[in-house]
Amino acid sequence: MTRAHYNIFGRGWTLQLAITAACSMAFILFGYDQGVFSGIVGNDSFLDVVGHPSDSLLGIIVSTYNLGCFTGCIVNFFIGEYLGRRKAMWFAMCWIIVGAALQATAFSRAHMVVARFVTGVGTGIETSTVPMYQAELSHAHNRGRLVCSEPLFVGIGIVIAYWFDYGLSFVQGPIAWRLPIACQVLFAFVVIVLVFGLPESPRDLFNKGREEEAVQVLCDVFDKQPDDPSILKEKHEILEAMALEGQEQKGWLHIFQQDEVQTGKRVLLAYGMQFMNQAGGINLIVYYVPTALEQNVGMSRNMSLLLGGVIQIMFPIGSIIPALGADKFGRRKPMMIGSFGLSMCMMLIAILLSFKGTSVEQSTASASVSFFFLYMFIFGASVNCIPWVYVPEILPLRARARGTAVGISSNWLWNFVVVMITPVIIGRLEWKAYLIFMATNLAFVPLVYFCYPETANLTLEEMDLLFANPGENPVKASKRIRREKKEALAREIREDEEGKDNEKERSPTLEERV
Repeated sequence: MTRAHYNIFGRGWTLQLAITAACSMAFILFGYDQGVFSGIVGNDSFLDVVGHPSDSLLGIIVSTYNLGCFTGCIVNFFIGEYLGRRKAMWFAMCWIIVGAALQATAFSRAHMVVARFVTGVGTGIETSTVPMYQAELSHAHNRGRLVCSEPLFVGIGIVIAYWFDYGLSFVQGPIAWRLPIACQVLFAFVVIVLVFGLPESPRDLFNKGREEEAVQVLCDVFDKQPDDPSILKEKHEILEAMALEGQEQKGWLHIFQQDEVQTGKRVLLAYGMQFMNQAGGINLIVYYVPTALEQNVGMSRNMSLLLGGVIQIMFPIGSIIPALGADKFGRRKPMMIGSFGLSMCMMLIAILLSFKGTSVEQSTASASVSFFFLYMFIFGASVNCIPWVYVPEILPLRARARGTAVGISSNWLWNFVVVMITPVIIGRLEWKAYLIFMATNLAFVPLVYFCYPETANLTLEEMDLLFANPGENPVKASKRIRREKKEALAREIREDEEGKDNEKERSPTLEERV
């Protein structure tokens, strides 16, 4: 048998742990990349290098990274299927290492812009591959927890970057910003080493006709034998889903068409889910919370940096909730409750900051800080995590690589827009800027309720059943299928218990045995 990988991590839970560790480290790197600029955009040495830009130009310099990420998703759209999951992750790390080196050695504005773009290309490929890879190597009952733990590590990466920046803010000279940027390569090298010993996704192997290797990977990951019922069942479901989706490999534009399993609609749902992740204003907090605290609240630079770092900690703390309970709470409820909570936080921040120029300005502005804290906690507990697991799981196997690239590209496109406009709107609109994000978050509640089916505890192959009948609303189909699964499980348990009772009744008594 031709093996699909070098099996250096063994079988079963050790291999599953290595897979989760590699994906988590990739997302720590993602978070570090996201947060590292928040603490250096006000550094005098950095501003000297980029020519002390205006607020709008600074937004363009910082957001060029996000434009690179969007480009990386487009690159992955064309090559992701060909490379497979493991090689795509390697390819992404190479871009990030080159980009980090260019950023750390930048000596002009143009140099920094190009370096940010190159790093972004790698991050775009990484983020459109890693959640899909983790989802395809997980069981339905724990897929949500495992994939949702990745955005938790994004928060950890952001916190590491922020406090690293804060510590070096007391150091004079360019090392205060060059060293934090250069440290991105450390995380990238760890990912490269870990991925070397991991298997390719079994679903990607099935999709490429390498059935024997795919079965071997399933056996290794779940520590089973090829004839084990669970392996045979998963193999049957994958092959059945491929037959439903169509045996032949489809062209690039197929993912936008309404075929037998409504692929086009599912790609649109994936795109919209990542739009919600960004359009609620999270990057106002991640990138510019020190600037917001300094300009809008009126705090000193040092206090803004210090308090901003504490606010960032709420991000991973909140993300613990879906990382532990995403499969219990589902996907729809956290998104709706979270979006409503974020809307209320933005509304209250706007109200409290609107008293500028009055006698209560200082007290109301200080009170608004508590809602920055609450916003980060709610975002971490809901809208931060759910889109990253929803995008790869809602898509059919034939279109998963390209569809995930399209879905994640939405994250980076709107990330770019928000990061670019934020310095301008918080500087010029002041408290009114927060009303924009209040409205967007509030609009997401009915959107999720009417358009997004629940996907928790369904296998990746069962997702096709939600869309196989064009006349049935996928939201209602999800409720029906989940109800039928619960009834079937309850029936199996009842039959099993009845069988045990019958076995006891048939067992001879002690007197009969004597």
